[in-house]
Amino acid sequence: MQRRSFITTLAGLTLAASTAQAAAGFNAIDITGSTIGPDYKLTYADGKPASLRDFRGKVVMLFFGYTQCPDVCPTTLARAVEIKRLLGADADKLQVVFMTVDPERDTGALLSEYMRAFDPTFVAVRGTAEQTARTAKDFKVFYRKVPSGSSYSMDHTAITYVFDASGKIRLGFKHDATAQQCADDLRLLLHPPKKDQGILKGLFQ
Repeated sequence: MQRRSFITTLAGLTLAASTAQAAAGFNAIDITGSTIGPDYKLTYADGKPASLRDFRGKVVMLFFGYTQCPDVCPTTLARAVEIKRLLGADADKLQVVFMTVDPERDTGALLSEYMRAFDPTFVAVRGTAEQTARTAKDFKVFYRKVPSGSSYSMDHTAITYVFDASGKIRLGFKHDATAQQCADDLRLLLHPPKKDQGILKGLFQ
C-alpha cells in the first residue's frame, strides 16, 4: 500500500479546511494561495520540455505516481477518466498530468503507453533523479523506494493537485474523493461565482 503522508499532514487542518469548504462550496481541500509548486521544469514522454505553463487556459489535475503502482495510481487515473466524462461539454477544458516518481523504470515510451491506456489526452512528465527530487520537494510530495524481493515498489503521496485556468494552485483532491465530487469542484473553478473566495490562503506556507 502507498504511504499517504500528505493525508497525515492534512489531519491537523481538518477543522479549518472544513470551514473553508463550507464557505467556498468545494468538496476538496482549498489550498488557494499556497506556495506549493508553482511549476516544474521536466520533459514530456517524447523528450520535449514540459511546464505547467503549457496548459494555461485549462484546469490542470496533477498527480505523482509510477506505472507499476498496483492500486493508487490506476485508481486515480481511472477516476480522472470518469471526471472528464462527468464534465461533459467542459471536458476539453481539463488537462490531466501524471508525473512519475520512478524515472529509473518509467521511460518515455512506457509513460506514453500508460497514458493511452486511460485517455489519449492525458500527458505524462518525467525528469532525472535530481529533477524528480527537486520537483517533489517543490510540490511537497513524499516518495521513496521500497525494496520488494528482486525489485522494488514506491511509496508516494496520494493527492491530486488542481490548478485553475490562470495556472494558480487551488485544490487538493484526496484519494478517497469521488469522481462526482471532483467534477463538481472543477465546475466551480471553470464557472466561478461572482465573488471567488480564496479561503485558507497561506495554508501550506
